[in-house]
Amino acid sequence: MHTNYSAVKHQQIQISTHHSKLNALSFFNQLTSDQLLERVESLLPDHRERTFPPTETLSLFLSQAINEDRSCRNVVNQSSIARLIGGLPKCSIATGGYCKARARLPVDMIRTLTRFTGELIDQKVCNKWRWQGRRVRIVDGTTVTLPDTPENQKRYPQLKAQKPGLGFPMCRLVGITCLSSGALLDSAMCPVSGKGNDEQSLLRTMIKTFKNNDILLGDAFYATYFLIAE
Repeated sequence: MHTNYSAVKHQQIQISTHHSKLNALSFFNQLTSDQLLERVESLLPDHRERTFPPTETLSLFLSQAINEDRSCRNVVNQSSIARLIGGLPKCSIATGGYCKARARLPVDMIRTLTRFTGELIDQKVCNKWRWQGRRVRIVDGTTVTLPDTPENQKRYPQLKAQKPGLGFPMCRLVGITCLSSGALLDSAMCPVSGKGNDEQSLLRTMIKTFKNNDILLGDAFYATYFLIAE
C-alpha cells in the first residue's frame, strides 16, 4: 500500500471522527428551527456578514460549553472541518475571530433564549412527571471565579478578606430549574459582596418566573418571611 494512501486514509478517519462528535450543527439547527427562528432573529444584534455570525457563534459556544475539550482551538477546528464537509470555503483556524465574535454576543440575547427554551421544554412535560400535578421549581445559588481582568475586578470585585492581587473576581449566580425536566428556567448574576447582592435579592428579580400553584424548593436560606410573603 502506498504511504500517501495510508496518510490520506488516516486523515479521513480523523475528520470523520471529529465530525461525528460535532454538536454545533445540532445547536444551529435548533436555533434556526420553526420554534426558535423568529425569536432568535428578533434578538440578533446589528452585525456584518463575517466568518462567525451571531447564530453560528452561539451554536459554537454552546458546543464548546458541553464538549469534553472546552478549548477555543478545538471548537474552531471543529467548525473548520464542518465547513469543508459542507462544501464551504475553508477559513483560518486561528481562534482570534471566534473569541471576538463570542465577546460580541449580547448577554440579554442568551438569557432571553434560555428563558424561552425553558418555557418550551416545560410546556411539553407530562403531567405525571409533576408532583401531584403541580410544577416544582428548584432554586439554588453558587459563586464562580472569573478571569482576572481590570474590567472584571471593577464590576465583580474579589472578597475584601483577600489581599489585592492575590484573589480573583467573584460572581454570584442564582438559577431556577424545573424538577420534572431539569430545564433551566431563569438565572441572575451579581457581585458577591455589597447591599442587595445576596441570593434572596437575586431570586426576587426573577419572581415572575413563578406562577400560581407552583412549588418552590430551596434550602433553608430562602425560607424567610419576606420571601414567602412575596
